[in-house]
Amino acid sequence: MPQPDPPQTMQETLDPRVNAFRPDLARATLEGRVAAPRFVTGTPACVTVPVTALRRTPAPDGPRDTELLFGESVVVLDEAQGWAWVQADRDRYVGYVAGDTLARHEQTPTHRVAALRTFIYAAANLKSPVLGWMSLNSPVQVISQQDRFSLLSGGGCVFTDHLHATNETAPDFVGVAEGFLETPYLWGGRSSLGLDCSALVQCALEAAGIECPRDTDMQESAVGIALAETEPMQRGDLVFWKGHVGIMRDARTLLHANATHMKTVLEPVELAIRRIAETDGPVTSVRRLPSTGKR
Repeated sequence: MPQPDPPQTMQETLDPRVNAFRPDLARATLEGRVAAPRFVTGTPACVTVPVTALRRTPAPDGPRDTELLFGESVVVLDEAQGWAWVQADRDRYVGYVAGDTLARHEQTPTHRVAALRTFIYAAANLKSPVLGWMSLNSPVQVISQQDRFSLLSGGGCVFTDHLHATNETAPDFVGVAEGFLETPYLWGGRSSLGLDCSALVQCALEAAGIECPRDTDMQESAVGIALAETEPMQRGDLVFWKGHVGIMRDARTLLHANATHMKTVLEPVELAIRRIAETDGPVTSVRRLPSTGKR
């Protein structure tokens, strides 16, 4: 069950990206913290398509702020004209998704996708028809196993070796991120078909069992410990600019999804720093996760 939001002081401002409130409506967990004529608890639902855009406005051309993956759970707070206003359980992001991409029920995941991408087959046979696909970290509920396949509660089968139990984690988040090399850059994207810089960090850390917010400014505030400017960088360090983030593959090489190359690439970090300085300014911080301290 979602936990109530922490107390808010009068001087603080709620971030609308991760707090569900509008002039006409707000989530019940925010009662007493925001002014709204109506508060609702919402209805649980989960995503039934490989990936669906979460938009800032309820329109097909509304800005895509992020994406939700197959099996991810949300709370539906309002529905109108084919759009659902939701808050994601995974990272609390708020926005509008097409209503027909959701099913109104709760699912208790037993596994998640550990491969970059996998297919859902109609039967436990690699030659059977493909019903759909799922991206890394998509949660599923496995009800049984047959040969090399896992049968899902909602129907279909997935190759078992492409799944991890929910309590299994990848040992090296940088290795997970390297799996996205050459993946096209997509603003607001969060899947193996296309993603942006902060989604690359979020997806890789999540696969390693490390919670991570969605956007770069949130990540820079919440993830890791800031290094002194004189501290040499190492594998796993996160390098932040205003509106951008990358992952150090080693002491000299940056891995990042970026709009210059329009894909996820490896490049010398000093080259990236010089290029990005011309448009977006200097590096704002380098942060290290405690678990990545090995040199």
